[in-house]
Amino acid sequence: MTDLPRRIDQGRGNTPADIVLKGGRIFDLITGHLVESDVAICGDRIVGTFATYDGVREIDCTGKILVPGFIDTHLHIESSLVTPFEFDRCVTPRGVTTAICDPHEIANVCGLDGIRYFLDASSRTVMDIRVNLSSCVPSTHMETAGADLGAEDLIPLADHPRVIGLAEFMNFPGVLMKDPGCIAKLDAFAGRHIDGHAPLLRGRDLNAYIAAGIRTEHEATTAEEAMEKLRKGMRVLIREGSVSKDMEALAEVLTERTSPYLCLCTDDRNPLDIAEHGHLDHMIRTLIVRGCPPLAVYRAASLSAAEAFGLKDRGLIAPGLRADIAVIDSLEGCHASMVLSGGVAADDAAFAARDTVPPVARGSVRAPTVTAQSFRHRGNAAQTPVIGILPGKIITEHLTETIHPEDGDKRPDTARDLIRIAVVERHGRNGNIATGFVKGFGLGRGAIASTVCHDHHNIAVVGADYDDMALAVTRLGQIEGGFVVVADGKVLAELPLPVAGLMSLEPFEAVRDRLINLRAAAQSLGVTLEEPFLQLAFLCLPVIPHLKITDHGMVDVDRFALI
Repeated sequence: MTDLPRRIDQGRGNTPADIVLKGGRIFDLITGHLVESDVAICGDRIVGTFATYDGVREIDCTGKILVPGFIDTHLHIESSLVTPFEFDRCVTPRGVTTAICDPHEIANVCGLDGIRYFLDASSRTVMDIRVNLSSCVPSTHMETAGADLGAEDLIPLADHPRVIGLAEFMNFPGVLMKDPGCIAKLDAFAGRHIDGHAPLLRGRDLNAYIAAGIRTEHEATTAEEAMEKLRKGMRVLIREGSVSKDMEALAEVLTERTSPYLCLCTDDRNPLDIAEHGHLDHMIRTLIVRGCPPLAVYRAASLSAAEAFGLKDRGLIAPGLRADIAVIDSLEGCHASMVLSGGVAADDAAFAARDTVPPVARGSVRAPTVTAQSFRHRGNAAQTPVIGILPGKIITEHLTETIHPEDGDKRPDTARDLIRIAVVERHGRNGNIATGFVKGFGLGRGAIASTVCHDHHNIAVVGADYDDMALAVTRLGQIEGGFVVVADGKVLAELPLPVAGLMSLEPFEAVRDRLINLRAAAQSLGVTLEEPFLQLAFLCLPVIPHLKITDHGMVDVDRFALI
C-alpha cells in the first residue's frame, strides 16, 4: 500500500495531517504574494496549502515566512573540507534542502570508489543530495590524476536513483575539437542533463558547445557573458564560493523576467566562510541588498533550480511536492529558525539518527621524497611566464616578468611578490615535479602547501624558501593530505584531510577553527589573500584561463598547451 490514501485524506482534511505549520505566511513564488496559511504535511509531502488544517503535530510559525527549501545547483561537497554527513549538518539548518553535487574531486583521486561513496552517503543524509556523474577525470591530458574515467565507466551508474546526469563538462576545448573521449560521454548522456563549464566562451564556439547538448553554466563572470549565454538557451547559475565570487557582477542580470532561467550555486565554500557569512542564505540576503527583487531571488534559489535540473517534485510550497520548507524571519534577513527536508526537521535528533558509511581513499598521498633542490627553477631566458592572481576570481593573468637566473636557478623575489609555485604528483604514478612563478600572494617568507589542488589534487605548494617548501610537502604525506603552513623549519598550522587528501573526519566546527588558525598563520607570512588555500588550489586547474600550472608544467590555457 502506498502513502497516497493517507495523503488524500489529510489533504481533504478528513483526518489530521502528520504536521501542520500554523500562523506563518507562505511566499508564493508564482504570484509573489505573501499569504497567511496553514501548511499540511503527510510523510515527506505537502498535502495542503491556503486552507486551515488540524495536525497530529502543530507547529506555531506566527510572525514567520515560509519559503521553499533552497537548492544549491552546483557544488563539490569535498571542497567544503568535510564529509557529506558534516556538510549536511552544516548547511541544512540554513535552509539548503537539496544539493546537486559533482564528486569529481574525490573521483580524480580514487575514481568510481569516490563516486559510489557519495551515492551511498546521499541516501542517508537529512538534505537530499543528488549527484551529477563526473565528466572530466582527469579534466585534461595535461595533468596526472589518480584515476581515468571514460564513458564506459559512467554509463552503469547513469540510472542510479540519485543521479541526475553528467557533471560540468570542463574540457570545452575537447568538445570543440571533437575529442573522441568527449564525444563518447556526450553521446552516452544525450537527452539527459549535462552541466556546462565554459569560462569566457562566446560567439560561434559557444553555439557549438551548447549544440553538443550542454544546458547549464556556472562560469559566467560578467553580466554581458551571462546575458549571451541566457539568450542562447543556457540556464546560468550565479556562483558565490570561497574563491569564485561572481554574484556582485551578475546581480544586475537577476530580474523577475530572467529569474526562471537563473539559479544559485556555491561551487566551493568552506565551513569558515559558511560560519562567517552563510551559504545560499548569504547569497539571498546579498542579492536583495543589491536591489534584486525578492521574488526573483527566491525563485532562483528554489523553483528555477528545480525546473532547470528536472526535479519536478520540489521548488514550491504546494500540494504533492516534497515538504522542503525553510521557516525564516524575513525575506530580507533569510535567517531560518526551522528547516524541514522531506518533512523531517533538520535538528540534532535527525542528524544523530542517520546511518553513515565508512570513508574511502585513506592513505592516498604517495608523493616522491623531496628536498630543497626539488624546487629549483631552471631556465636561461630572463623573460619568465608568471601566474597573476586576481583576488576573488579563479581566472588568472598570464604575466611576463624579467627574472635573471643565478647559478642555474631563477629564485623567488619577495620584494616583487614573485614567489615559487610547484606541483608535486602525489598519486604514486610518476613522481612529477613542476615549478613556476606566481604573483599576488604577498607571501614574504615560509611556505604553504595543500593536497586540495583542482582537479587532479596533486600537492600544490608556494613558498619563498625551498627548505620550508620541502618540509610542507613532506608533512602533507605524514598527515594523509590537507593544508600546511611552514616557516623557519617549523609547522605553524595544519589541517589534516585524510579522506582522499580532501576531507576531514572531524566535525565541521573543528574544521572551521583550524581554518581560522591556518588563515592567521598564512597572514603571519605576509599573505594578503582572504582564502589563500583555495586560491592556491585553483592555480592548478588548466581549464580556467589564462595561465595555470600542473605536474606537467606551466599551461597556457588560451592555447590549451604546455609552455
